[in-house]
Amino acid sequence: MKDVAPREFNGPTERIKKGLLIVYTGDGKGKSTAAYGTVFRSLGRGFKVAVVQFIKGPWISGEIKSLEKFGSQVEYHSVGEGFTWDTKDLKKDVASAKVGWKKCLKLLKDAKHDVYLFDEIIYVLKYKFLTLEEVLSGLNEFKPSLAHVILTGRDAPVELIEWADLVTEMKVVKHPFQKGILAQPGIDY
Repeated sequence: MKDVAPREFNGPTERIKKGLLIVYTGDGKGKSTAAYGTVFRSLGRGFKVAVVQFIKGPWISGEIKSLEKFGSQVEYHSVGEGFTWDTKDLKKDVASAKVGWKKCLKLLKDAKHDVYLFDEIIYVLKYKFLTLEEVLSGLNEFKPSLAHVILTGRDAPVELIEWADLVTEMKVVKHPFQKGILAQPGIDY
């Protein structure tokens, strides 16, 4: 049998300290899950984390229950009014998004955290509750240079993808919802 394992590494050899802009997007399950995985890995390293969750509103997920165990190491804010198909109130949804973005900017300006997760913010862009220009401008102006910022949601705009340092697109291959099976506690939330 021929040995085909790589024996030489041609990648970077020096670690560059840079705060990354990370985007998890696509139509598949796992965008928020991947983001929270990064958050929990960061918490395990002793980093301070701030989370602003758009859209989902008062809905409490397993991730949020887990974050509570990290006490002052985490700052969490839920700013949505709930899923847009539940609220059916465009003015209220837009107002919530604007309040949420102001919270994001304040957190970035205060620069007290190492990792910032703005969960579901890409939906806010998709639904035009916020403009891409105001989000990119705010990130450009206030993101601390060594802090990591994670953005999640379907249909990330091309400009955001180009601007980001890391982009992962989740793709649906098979999903229980296609068979009428609703979200499962511990798996989906």
